Amino acid sequence: MKTPTVRIGTRSSPMALAQAHLVADLLRKERPGLQVELVPVTTEADRWHGDLSALGGKGLFVKQIDVMLQRGEVDLAVHCVKDVPGDTPLPEGLAVAAHLPRDDVRDVLLFPEDSARRTLDDLPHGAVVATSAVRRRAQLQRLRPDLEIVRVRGAVGSRIDKLDGRKPVDTARPDAMVLASSGLARLELTGRACQVFTVGQILPAVGAGALALECRADDADTAGLVARLDHARTTAEVTAERAMLHDLRGHCNSPIAGHCTTTADGRLALRGMVFSADGSTVLDAEATGGTADTPAALGSRVAAALLGRGAREIIEAIPH
Repeated sequence: MKTPTVRIGTRSSPMALAQAHLVADLLRKERPGLQVELVPVTTEADRWHGDLSALGGKGLFVKQIDVMLQRGEVDLAVHCVKDVPGDTPLPEGLAVAAHLPRDDVRDVLLFPEDSARRTLDDLPHGAVVATSAVRRRAQLQRLRPDLEIVRVRGAVGSRIDKLDGRKPVDTARPDAMVLASSGLARLELTGRACQVFTVGQILPAVGAGALALECRADDADTAGLVARLDHARTTAEVTAERAMLHDLRGHCNSPIAGHCTTTADGRLALRGMVFSADGSTVLDAEATGGTADTPAALGSRVAAALLGRGAREIIEAIPH
């Protein structure tokens, strides 16, 4: 490399820092002696505690770091793929150089630390469940229409503190909370997960469990080093999912789910779903790629099937 140091731009939340430290360790293994510097930033979205759609969407989690990357203030960004907007191209001059091996994509149910409940079925009629994602809200209401679903924001640790009663909440203290399994694992909090939902119960978000490593497209040194970390299977699966999301023109407030897997014979299988806000209307499509299919072509095929069934009307009915 031309420079002895790689500067990683990252959000300042505990989970983002854990992810950045993971990447730093992997880079040092690839190039012993390499200096890696973390450059934390608190984004506008991190400071905002209201509805993200009112601020401009989840893309604000990555926008500020991308600007730093474009300006040359950092050399590499570590993003959760699910936070990267799917309806717009990457910022000018930036490219994804690698995806790390994907973590668990499933969502999990948590209860207050003093609760004896362990599953969704244990919740009484009308119980309050907290989640930040409209995708989860729609699918939870399919499983249990009687539940009251409330929004919760903040870092994972802060959300759990609200669940346990150690921090105040805007509404009644929730009886349960839904979070991502991968996020708990990165914070070494997997012991808090009581019920792990199957992908059949709650289909994951596009890009769930995957980390994207982004750099400047003209920075061949950094791109070449980072590319050694790429997990080809994850890249192919994420590419199919994001192609579907792009063709659906899904925004941060769209109840869209997508999950791609690799079959035993090496083909990609993608399932996509679009929900109305209350989960009462569900569109479902899936396809397996042929030998000549690219991941993006598979994603476009599933998106076309969903659009043919009325996905555009459902997506546009939900405010950005």
